[in-house]
Amino acid sequence: MPNIKSAKKRVKVTAVKTLRNKAYKSALRTSIKKAQSAVSDGAENKADAFKAAVVKIDKAVSKGILHKNTAAHKKSKLAKAFNQAQ
Repeated sequence: MPNIKSAKKRVKVTAVKTLRNKAYKSALRTSIKKAQSAVSDGAENKADAFKAAVVKIDKAVSKGILHKNTAAHKKSKLAKAFNQAQ
């Protein structure tokens, strides 16, 4: 446990940010899985699911949760599956 006041605050702030990032990553993975299942099943809402997943990935990059190259990789993989399904 830290002894310095600022270090104690950093521990608290880090814990809060960790929980927020964890929740956002979980929602991101869920939207990606929904898009993948919509594309593979040939659902009518596959374009909406794909678009929602791409927006979620882009927001994760802007918030610093994902690296931009990781996001590009994920979007490319989704786009490839989406285009093959059409």
